[in-house]
Amino acid sequence: MKLPPLNAFRYFDIAATTESFVRAAEHLHVTHGAVSRQVRLLEESLGIELFERRNRAIFLTPAGRALQGTTQAIFEQLEGAVQRLQQQARDNVLVLSCEPTIAMRWLIPRLPGFHAAHPDLQLHLVAAGGPLDFTRSGVDLAIRRDDFHWDQQLYSQLICDEWIGPVCHPASLPLIEGQRLLHSTTRPSAWPTWLRLRGEQLRHTERSDYEHFYLSIQAASAGLGLAMASALMVRDELDSGQLQAPFGFLRDGSAYHLLSPQPLEDGGKRQRFAAWVIDQCQGCLAQLGLVQNDEAERPSPPQVR
Repeated sequence: MKLPPLNAFRYFDIAATTESFVRAAEHLHVTHGAVSRQVRLLEESLGIELFERRNRAIFLTPAGRALQGTTQAIFEQLEGAVQRLQQQARDNVLVLSCEPTIAMRWLIPRLPGFHAAHPDLQLHLVAAGGPLDFTRSGVDLAIRRDDFHWDQQLYSQLICDEWIGPVCHPASLPLIEGQRLLHSTTRPSAWPTWLRLRGEQLRHTERSDYEHFYLSIQAASAGLGLAMASALMVRDELDSGQLQAPFGFLRDGSAYHLLSPQPLEDGGKRQRFAAWVIDQCQGCLAQLGLVQNDEAERPSPPQVR
């Protein structure tokens, strides 16, 4: 037996529920005539009258009431199934906002490992820094360095301390005096902070400025001078020999955090990513001989910009 089109049953079900072709049309965002035609086509297809039409009013016939009992249950089940499928799809997508430099230089090269460990999750990466409106952006998690004040209502979880140090091309001399120091607009206090922590003052150096932190690191790889770098962000270049860190790394008092609009639920997508990224960050630092320390042992954090 060939059934009439599903759309005809949908129009009938709404008309039967509202007991009005006009209200059904408003609900479906169509014309009154469209509802009337669909119901009439359904009645002709079934060979049964489903409504009595009296003085512009409609009333379900016994056959119409019997059919509505079925269509109402079917459409409720269908809507429930669609909602569950959509919710499952959303649950499998993790939208992550990450500062551009750490996203490009550290996170992205390690994402194949995340996908292998969590094949059921789809990670959507958004490169951004600073404050974030989770509601408007649709972001689930954000990786940020604590160089700004965020909303205290956000949930924050420490990932690891920030370690900084000068890096340069392997052929460069391991000296600071007389060298060209590469500065960046996005980390203007990086060199002053490191020099303060080392207790050093420089007199005879040249200077070049770059817009972004990652550009100054790339310039150091090209042999253009000494750049101040995050240990995490040059971990792979140190391994490959593209860069050297002749003076090692020092904690600058800042740290990386995961920000979330809600606590990380056990076993949820946020918690799973958090566990993975913390393990990866601290593992990288440990391989460089840099150990995460307690809060009380950290130097004073840099001034928030």
